[in-house]
Amino acid sequence: MKFSRQIRYYYLKFIRLKGEPRELALGMALGVFTGMMPIMPFQIALAVTLALLLKGSKITAAIGTWISNPFNWYLIYFYDYKLGARLLGLPERKALFSNIIQTMESGQGSLAVVSKILEAGGTFAAAFLLGGLILGLIFAPAAYFFFLHFFKYVRLWRKGRRRRKEAARRPPFNTA
Repeated sequence: MKFSRQIRYYYLKFIRLKGEPRELALGMALGVFTGMMPIMPFQIALAVTLALLLKGSKITAAIGTWISNPFNWYLIYFYDYKLGARLLGLPERKALFSNIIQTMESGQGSLAVVSKILEAGGTFAAAFLLGGLILGLIFAPAAYFFFLHFFKYVRLWRKGRRRRKEAARRPPFNTA
């Protein structure tokens, strides 16, 4: 399947999600929140669990975690650590952080990355988690309001489209 066709397929599946806009947006926000955390293999599980507890969409919660895909791990993890280390008053440890980046680049997998973070010590892991928590708390509300408007717009667009199709099927009025 061509890449553009595959993108269109997933886009159509995304806009056809069933549920209330509030529920879908909450799921996305919870996914974005957990996507900011450096807990790679557990992000989807945590997002879906939070969605169950807070009555958000489980599907959009899982989709929302994709914000932390391999293309932006570096950026998210860098700022997770930077922010957490600053708040905890830790000295900058570029050697440890570059070791984690090398693990990501070598393609060893997300468990190896988490293992490297934990091997670096409790304060280093705490800096990552604190930074991820704060970035999640910043980006999750923004994601919620963005996707709330998005899903409301999609719902209106689909209703209008349905009306136009129904109007096209009806026979014209007979004025004779």
